Amino acid sequence: MNHRGVHADYRTGFVSRRCLLQIGGLGCLGLNLAGLFRAEARSAGTTPLTKFARPSRVKSCILLFYYGGPSHLDTWDLKPAAPAEVRGEFRPAATAVPGLRICEHLPHCARVMDKLAIVRSLHHPMRNHNSAAVEALCGRTPLRGDLELLADDPNSFPCYGSTLSFLRPGQREIPAHVALPHVMHNVVVLPGQTAGFLGAAYNPFQITKDPNEAHFNVAELELPSDLSLARLEDRRTLLSLIDAQTNRAERLAGTGAMTVYQERALHLLRSKTVRQAFDLSPEPPPLRERYGRNTLGQSLLLARRLVEAGVRFINVHDKVHNGQLANWDSHENNFQRLKNDLLPPADRAFSTLIEDLDARGLLESTLVVALAEFGRTPRINKSAGRDHWPDCYSMVLAGGGVRGGIAYGASDKMGAYPASDPVTPGDLAATLFWAFGLDTATEIHDLTGRPYRLAEGQPIRKLFA
Repeated sequence: MNHRGVHADYRTGFVSRRCLLQIGGLGCLGLNLAGLFRAEARSAGTTPLTKFARPSRVKSCILLFYYGGPSHLDTWDLKPAAPAEVRGEFRPAATAVPGLRICEHLPHCARVMDKLAIVRSLHHPMRNHNSAAVEALCGRTPLRGDLELLADDPNSFPCYGSTLSFLRPGQREIPAHVALPHVMHNVVVLPGQTAGFLGAAYNPFQITKDPNEAHFNVAELELPSDLSLARLEDRRTLLSLIDAQTNRAERLAGTGAMTVYQERALHLLRSKTVRQAFDLSPEPPPLRERYGRNTLGQSLLLARRLVEAGVRFINVHDKVHNGQLANWDSHENNFQRLKNDLLPPADRAFSTLIEDLDARGLLESTLVVALAEFGRTPRINKSAGRDHWPDCYSMVLAGGGVRGGIAYGASDKMGAYPASDPVTPGDLAATLFWAFGLDTATEIHDLTGRPYRLAEGQPIRKLFA
């Protein structure tokens, strides 16, 4: 076969690069980490210079994304004085902060409210899941508008973690950006999960296994049972042969840096820090139970371990499947689904993450952001549900110097529109990058050379102490 194939051509003696990876047990690793390694190789020549906007106390960020859109009116911004068709079935409950009340079905979050900041005035114009995801995960309004089946293309906007990887290359032995536990879909792959126009080199290291599985492991970091690390390292002697046999077309296709990639892959496989970070088995069973023995709980526990290992940005995706019964898209039976299925595991996992980070001295240097692509309509529909509503909704922040125990901004008496201190996803982007010490006026460029400011909004400085 030619250089695009997966097998060696035994008539000529040529061995493809991909074949070498498969022989070495690294084919799967290559699919997920090739971009990571190429990023390191390119960063010296392509990373723009940036000014630091502030001394950065933030070392890592965990972004928890509630796919489908939880109702802000039934979680963080209840309206007990509104008409019944708006206020719904739930009641506000006291928290650790006097006067700051949240949903009665978030008792664990209520206990750590002194460490949380609620933003109740987030808004944008996108009403469909896919276009709204770009707003939430990239801080940008998609150029192609409000399309339900919008998908990423090579010139799409990059997500936050990819932009950080581009501007601030990480440690050699640690992935800078990890996403877990799955790739999100809404018929097509949900946009906002990639590096977009920055290039696949800056895509996240994507985990596609459930951390709650009994024998969870990251296959990309495991050697085949019949291949030792010593045997794998002996294969370095083949690299010069592979380079000599690769034709010009392959080099022009951008794969000529495979030697750097292979060396980095081997280095990563040797890294105890990385291998231990993805191993949940040392965690005490009682702590795993506190997080919740479910996909979300164990994903947030894994995110905490990745923070300890030095990973800069971790995306945790809650819910993935199509269909309203598999995510937060509660067009029907909103209150029963929230009360019985959705809020209990979310409440437990999120509050435990905050407590765990705090107990380990990591909360001050770890920014935690929890949000969705939009909220839900103020008025309850005929199916006892709420529909898409991006005009005003809530997000929650903690750690990284965020002032706990506050509500920033406010919605009107119906929870329909911002009444004070409106916040856009562009402001979230600016806040996030500013918290990492980056100047938000820094420019990045798309594939046509068009410049974009690092963030279109302004940092919400009042959220920080």
